[in-house]
Amino acid sequence: MTGLDLSSPVAVVGTGTMGQGIAQVALVAGHPVRLYDAAPGRARDAAGAIGARLDRLVAKGRLTEADRDAARARLEPVDNLADLADCGLVVEAVLERLDVKQRLFGELEEIVAEDCLLATNTSSLSVTAVGGTLRHPGRFVGLHFFNPAPLLPLVEVVSGFATDVTSATRAYETARAWGKTPVACADTPGFIVNRIARPFYAEAFAVHEAQAADPATIDAVLRECGGFKMGAFELTDLIGQDVNESVTQSVWQSFFQDARFTPSLAQRRLVESGRLGRKSGRGWYDYADGAERPEPHTADKEQPPAYVIAEGGLGPAAELLALIREAGIRVREEDEDHGTRLVLPSGGQLVLADGQTSAEFRDVVYFDLALDYRTATRVALSAAQDTSPRTLAEATGLFQALGKDVSVIGDVPGMIVARTVARIIDLAHDAVAKGVATEEDIDTAMRLGVNYPLGPFEWDRRLGRDFAFDVLDEMHERDPSGRYAPSLALYRHAYATDKREGTS
Repeated sequence: MTGLDLSSPVAVVGTGTMGQGIAQVALVAGHPVRLYDAAPGRARDAAGAIGARLDRLVAKGRLTEADRDAARARLEPVDNLADLADCGLVVEAVLERLDVKQRLFGELEEIVAEDCLLATNTSSLSVTAVGGTLRHPGRFVGLHFFNPAPLLPLVEVVSGFATDVTSATRAYETARAWGKTPVACADTPGFIVNRIARPFYAEAFAVHEAQAADPATIDAVLRECGGFKMGAFELTDLIGQDVNESVTQSVWQSFFQDARFTPSLAQRRLVESGRLGRKSGRGWYDYADGAERPEPHTADKEQPPAYVIAEGGLGPAAELLALIREAGIRVREEDEDHGTRLVLPSGGQLVLADGQTSAEFRDVVYFDLALDYRTATRVALSAAQDTSPRTLAEATGLFQALGKDVSVIGDVPGMIVARTVARIIDLAHDAVAKGVATEEDIDTAMRLGVNYPLGPFEWDRRLGRDFAFDVLDEMHERDPSGRYAPSLALYRHAYATDKREGTS
């Protein structure tokens, strides 16, 4: 099945930022586009704004003058819903209220032809519920664009409970014909991206609430060690704390207050105080003119150890052994059955974050997971209050000798990157097991929708099938609230490895 024919008009109802963006996408793809907004004059204002953006595309050499003129000729603001009668697709981008959307589509159903595809751009409401009052809900689908729609390639094509396969396929192919990268998903809270991305924010906030590190340090570790483009605090300031928290609350409530999606009290207080981020001038950070951006905690210079003993390899951090040798530090490798660690000259141990805490052991310093230890510019360490100062100094000096800045954080299980990635991987496996989307579509969605350096399954394959399970299993033992309980899907994934390898 192919997408919507180019001769078929596309209607966009709601002409805010998202509505204008969707209209521009359809327009540049070659469709006649009709704009409607319930507020008088707003559709014409939106048409003018879209025309101005087309002018900027011409100035940047991304659109020819002839194509701009043709696009402008195809763009028509209208004053009545009845003017959308011959459209082949209507995309709604109005207020995120169920009653408003249901009423709109009820009116549209009386106007458009039976083969007209109806789509909602909702990011937080149930597609099934929005289309649930229609006489013909089979033609109703979610088309979730990401802001700004003309620039971001991802579109989540969401099938409600009553959506026909042919309608979903038609919507999918239309998005692809518009130059977008569509992913198919079932109608569950948060769809793909907003469901699986929750731990990126939640775990950063949890580390902060535990007084283990400040926002600037957590953001720096996520960026410079984890490979994320932005840290959780700066990203939510950009999105808007009220917007981000609203999505979190919606997903949490829709999953019947599942502990895995518990909102942050610290973020709630931020919203209550009106510190919404960049748009209000202050959020986690201060954006007033002249305000200084806080610097991440960076440890003072320490001497590197003369040697390390590598016991049992380092698993996902095995690359460190080559880096240590390249730095001129002697490495002696020993096969051990009781774990993977580096032993320092002090006798203390340096261990990859595994969901346990330094306080449980004698003289153990944990180091965080990195996307790529060779290119990482910062590494986080954690230690207990009674950890030997010499051991912490040697661990710090070791990573500094590898060219890394070192941030020492509090003794929290899973540290920062490891716990975040483990939880993202877990939610991804859970989503596949419950038929939300395929592994490939989830990886695509997380890379394109929120710009993650790797998709969850790409990360899982790199780390090893049991890494995420082991981290979460240990964290669940220390926090039995259910927040870190590995899903049954992740359990099966990890256990299948053991079974295949003949272990118990």
